[in-house]
Amino acid sequence: MEVGIVGLPLSGKTTIYNALTRSQAETKSYGAGRCEVHTAVVEVPDPRVDRLARMFHPRKTTRARIQYNDISGVAPGAGQGGLDAQVLTALSTCDALLQVVRAFRSDQVPHPAGGIDPARDLAALRLELILSDLAIVERRIERLPASIRKAQGTQRQEQEHELALMETIRETLEAEGMISALHLSPEERRLIRGYQFLTAKPALVVVNSGEDDPEPDIGLNGAAMALKGALEMEIAQLPEDEVAPFLAEYGIAEPSLRRMVRACYDLLGLMSFFTVGEDEVRAWTVRRGATAVEAAGAIHTDLARGFIRAEVIAYDDMIACGTLAEARKRGKLRLEGKEYIVQDGDILNIRFNV
Repeated sequence: MEVGIVGLPLSGKTTIYNALTRSQAETKSYGAGRCEVHTAVVEVPDPRVDRLARMFHPRKTTRARIQYNDISGVAPGAGQGGLDAQVLTALSTCDALLQVVRAFRSDQVPHPAGGIDPARDLAALRLELILSDLAIVERRIERLPASIRKAQGTQRQEQEHELALMETIRETLEAEGMISALHLSPEERRLIRGYQFLTAKPALVVVNSGEDDPEPDIGLNGAAMALKGALEMEIAQLPEDEVAPFLAEYGIAEPSLRRMVRACYDLLGLMSFFTVGEDEVRAWTVRRGATAVEAAGAIHTDLARGFIRAEVIAYDDMIACGTLAEARKRGKLRLEGKEYIVQDGDILNIRFNV
């Protein structure tokens, strides 16, 4: 999973990135004037993995991972005619976007617009993403008629369908709407998947507030989360044994990474299942509603291709039983077929033959 962190200049994007990834990327009080992308892969905190590792004593423990990409600030006007190619490429590869808006005040880092207004900044940021998508849509609409005239049969029908869809998307974007708000069919989503439209991506608004600021009233459009960015970044740099007292002092329930990971999983409709054994305890990420054969494919394509059955036990049942042998004795370990819908926390052992 790749998550892009995007915002207007001086919104504190890199501070949020450092807080989430325990990185030390330079935070600047001015616009860099060039495309910069900071990337870090972090392990997904999951106490269930730790509990299973203590139970099975594997030679290796592997947690799920998320890649965070901190991408250069999107200045007002940048989206007109399309974003900078490097910025657009960096954003396009992301599965979801964290849209950072500023709520902190600073005499050393004055807001470019002259005052703090998260709703205004969010609207300005989203407008740049809309304009970037609109530029792509308009170019495609210009080219499709000539392509349709040359096409035949099902290819022609598909391109005609695409043209009608692009016209609908253009109308939405011109009205400053987001593609994600459109009710598209699976076929329509397939048609536009290759364009990687920015306003089609799931997005979470991150309100970056100051250490002494009151909890902001997040009256923003869409999913939103408030973080005290600079304070969370300071926490991220602490030795592990100093984190809990620091959190308690400032009344923070848990570090931002844990909350953000859960929010990203919810945003993308993802969940974790596990494989266990003496060799490895491992967390795997799949979409909610995934079948057993899809979960097998997440482990390895051969497991999906030669799928026979899945041995399944729920995490809570595994903890209650203590061992796989006891789980079999109590009838908690069961066999499921290809169409079984995997549940969050399931422990799977795939039986296959290729």
